[in-house]
Formats: sequence, structure tokens, C-alpha cells
Amino acid sequence: MFQTETILSFETLSSKYTCSAAARLICRRRRFDHVTLLLRNLHWLKVPKRVAYKLAVTVYRCLHGMAPPILCDDLQRVSEVNRRRLRSSTSNAVVVPATDLVTVGDRAFPVAGSRLWNSLPTATTLPVFCSCSKSYLFSVSFPV
Repeated sequence: MFQTETILSFETLSSKYTCSAAARLICRRRRFDHVTLLLRNLHWLKVPKRVAYKLAVTVYRCLHGMAPPILCDDLQRVSEVNRRRLRSSTSNAVVVPATDLVTVGDRAFPVAGSRLWNSLPTATTLPVFCSCSKSYLFSVSFPV
């Protein structure tokens, strides 16, 4: 599974606080009430999972030619790289580039996007993909 917690940084903490405050405001809760159940009832993703969702949609658009070419050039399907007929050549997997630095390299778009894409279920169209990936990330965030 792709670790979305590695994306969480100082800048996203303010987004987390804003999301928590908005959930409390909508549900009319006090400042120090827990937010997890509120987010689940509102069907909102937690901030790291929301970042992962946006990243997954961007990767989908890159692989289907709906994103800027500068982003599309960074991603390669496994079927385009291997010349031999492998089982992975029929899958929708993306090549994960090797990195030298864990702190910076793993957060780069080609690496983080490829790892996330390979961990998500596949879908045919963008609306179906958005629905399936959001439901999947929601079930990971709030297990029953």
C-alpha cells in the first residue's frame, strides 16, 4: 500500500486544521471534539488520503493523455518498457523509477504517483475511476 503519510508535511497541517474546523462547524461541534467520526459521517477523506486522491486523478489523466505533456513524459507503463510478453504487460501497472534519496526522491511525482497508481484498483473512465479510488481510499481511512 502506498504510504500517504509520507506526503504529510508542515504545509498540509494547516489544511488538516482547516478541514477539521470546517467539519466541526458543519456538524456544530465544539473545538476540542474528535473529528474522525465527523469526517466519516460527512464522507470526507482525511488530508493525506485527499492528497493521494488528487495525485491518483493526476496520474490517470497523464496516462490517458489529458494532462500537460511535461507530466505525461514522466510516467511509463510496464507494457511499454518490456519487449517480452510478460503477465505484467497486460496489466495497467506503471514503472516506479529508482530513487537515491528517500526524503526527496520518494516524494517526486513519478515515484509517488507510480506507487499510488499500482496500489489502486483499475477503472475504465475518469468518473468511474474517481468514484472507485475515492471509495477505496475512504475504506482504507475508515476501516469498518
